[in-house]
Amino acid sequence: MKSLLSIILVLGLTASSWAQGTTQSNVDLSTVPSRDTVQLTIYNSEDLTLVRETRKVSFKKGVNPLQFSWANTLIDPTSVRLRFVTSPEKLELLDTTFPHAKPQMLYWNVQSEVDGEATVEITYFTSGISWSADYVCVANLDETEMSFEGFVRVSNNSGEEYEDAQVRLVVGKINLVEKIAQLASIKPEDVAKLEEGKRDRLEKQVLERAMVPQASGAAAADFAPAAEKPKEIIKEGLSEYFIYTIEGTETIPNGWSKRMRSFEGQTVPFKVHYRYRVPEYGDQLVRMYLLTNDKESKLGTTPLPDGMVRVFRHNGRDGLSFLVGQQIKYVPIGDKIELNLGPDPEVIFELVKLKTWRDNLWMQIQGAGAFKRADEPGAEIEVNSAVVGWDDHTLFAQRIRNYTQKSIEVEIRRALPGHVVFRSSLAARSHDYQTIEYVATVKPGQKADLLYEVLQHQGRNAKQDNVTVEHIDK
Repeated sequence: MKSLLSIILVLGLTASSWAQGTTQSNVDLSTVPSRDTVQLTIYNSEDLTLVRETRKVSFKKGVNPLQFSWANTLIDPTSVRLRFVTSPEKLELLDTTFPHAKPQMLYWNVQSEVDGEATVEITYFTSGISWSADYVCVANLDETEMSFEGFVRVSNNSGEEYEDAQVRLVVGKINLVEKIAQLASIKPEDVAKLEEGKRDRLEKQVLERAMVPQASGAAAADFAPAAEKPKEIIKEGLSEYFIYTIEGTETIPNGWSKRMRSFEGQTVPFKVHYRYRVPEYGDQLVRMYLLTNDKESKLGTTPLPDGMVRVFRHNGRDGLSFLVGQQIKYVPIGDKIELNLGPDPEVIFELVKLKTWRDNLWMQIQGAGAFKRADEPGAEIEVNSAVVGWDDHTLFAQRIRNYTQKSIEVEIRRALPGHVVFRSSLAARSHDYQTIEYVATVKPGQKADLLYEVLQHQGRNAKQDNVTVEHIDK
């Protein structure tokens, strides 16, 4: 059921009769026509939506009481504001009251110098409206480029239906002292006691900081719906936020969601890459699609918000193969989009231990406190001595078999805790103090054995906790 969210103009009252408490049975109530325009600016990070609506109201000369109700909605009563769009020099808001006997309702007393119609603007914050992004990627058969389409879905659980609304979606984070859903439950008598400074706090945080205010003399036509044509989303940079404005208007009923296109598919170049990173992907080699949110990739005009990416590939038989569905985080302009397709059954990845040995043994003579090298030629082992230091050597082969029809690039990261020396002819480098990284290219249908030696200092031979890279000739 659509909730009651309306303004009622109480006609036929003078300032004195209203002040004397004229009863409702003695006044003529007239419901103001429905909204002319409505604009929703949805801040996803804090379950916050700024609603800006305009209505045409007929005023009589003198004091005109207006009534605003937000029953059965999640509107924050502390944020409701009234502004006169037309004839602001002839209209004045005298006061705002919250009647004790009528919860979720307020009265405005407006002084008018003339009889006639004027456009008023009402702004407020509400909770229960959210939006989410999702993307559809379709790679070509050769896996060199893809179409990349974006969509947004707006969900309305605010208790109010918004018809023909202009929708703006904000990418970015804000911090609120109090949640809008909590403020919406404040009792009317408590709202009336709030200090003006507290009631203005949300506007200072969000309205003034993240919204482009309309000029005081702006006409209601500024919000007029665009001519019928395919919807577009206009992106506008503003401070640390980005605002996506959906072209035209949309009706978003309460309890429903609506999916809209964010941008058309582009031919985006990407790179196929193989990675072995245990902390990120587990103990397996995974296949990646790497692309960049920049102009060279025919993206990059705005950041990409969090959302689900669904990746397909042309299968060469006039059909599509589904590859993966992955949630991505906020992607700033210039950052990479990394899509993990999981293990590739056509690439075999295994670590083979070829040889182990031990050397550089040190003994400690009991009672004497002296240390002696035990593995030198002619060294004698004391009866009352113990091994206190040594070096372990292990020779590995990182074996990669490529059964695909294309050359592949493989990036490998291995963590080697302890005091370690990594010896190899590979172009290896230290990724961090305990991790080695190297890259190899394997041609189609071929096998590669990437050899390296791990020397680990043990006991008193271990002096520090890091990995050192030593390059050796083949």
